Amino acid sequence: MEQLWRDDDWIVDESSLSKVSSLGGGSFGRVSLEKDSNSGRLYAKKSSRMHLQKILEKELRIMHRFRNHPRIVQASNKLHFQTKPYEYCNIFMEYASKGNLYKILSGFPDKSQPIPESLVSRAARMILEGLVALHSHGYVHCDLKPSNVLVFPSTTPGEPWDLKLADFGSSKEPDSEYDFMSLGTAQYIPSESFGPNGLINPGHIDPRLDIYALGCVVYEMFGALPKQEYFEYYYDWILHREISPEAQDFLRRCHDMHPHRPSATQLLNHSFITQRLPWPTTEDDKEISARLLIPSVSKLLLT
Repeated sequence: MEQLWRDDDWIVDESSLSKVSSLGGGSFGRVSLEKDSNSGRLYAKKSSRMHLQKILEKELRIMHRFRNHPRIVQASNKLHFQTKPYEYCNIFMEYASKGNLYKILSGFPDKSQPIPESLVSRAARMILEGLVALHSHGYVHCDLKPSNVLVFPSTTPGEPWDLKLADFGSSKEPDSEYDFMSLGTAQYIPSESFGPNGLINPGHIDPRLDIYALGCVVYEMFGALPKQEYFEYYYDWILHREISPEAQDFLRRCHDMHPHRPSATQLLNHSFITQRLPWPTTEDDKEISARLLIPSVSKLLLT
């Protein structure tokens, strides 16, 4: 059963926190693992310099808007500030003990043994569930990619993980002006979003942008690699693997021309998502699935 967070679960006492490790960083901040010495609870602390405060505030607003949604990462009830040794603003998020989807994909350097299609389909479904929530309320993620899909221990016995969308620093909020300089990552952006000299076309910042990016993520899970095409800002994905007709059609629809690209709700009903694929049966697939059952780092830290 999905854990429901109450507001008082997110009252963080920073004086009882100690840093365990660094988890990484990006354009809008760095993330560390923090442990509460009183409760033993683990948090992912995202810190940004003060000039990026508005971006962190936007991330917090979006996560609060989707409080207790099972496909959106949960966060502290307010922005926290620190002045020493430098001025930073911080938010505290639930800790994804299995890392992110990029970490999982990086564990497969041999593209001839990619993730089984049954697990790709399940991952795509969970991402779509998060996109349906965002899009139905007027939000566009704008930077959907494997490193922004966090991985949590599964709530379903025998399955490897649950996924949640994170990192909303580039997201477009409903009825708001958009900072086009902060739009996502080139490999996951469709050609129609680029204007002359690689500038962003403001007319195409809509949910179809996330659907294209989802297709790229699915390609990547199937072992495809990005290749620059047409001009230096746009990438295509090259797949050297046989996949099912359902998967081929799903990817074709994700990367269809902008006006014809389906919505997240429509794609949830696609046969690639709804088909009941057999659980891995070959020895190779069983070995790959076992590698995906990564131990929970939080359990290791608390023992």
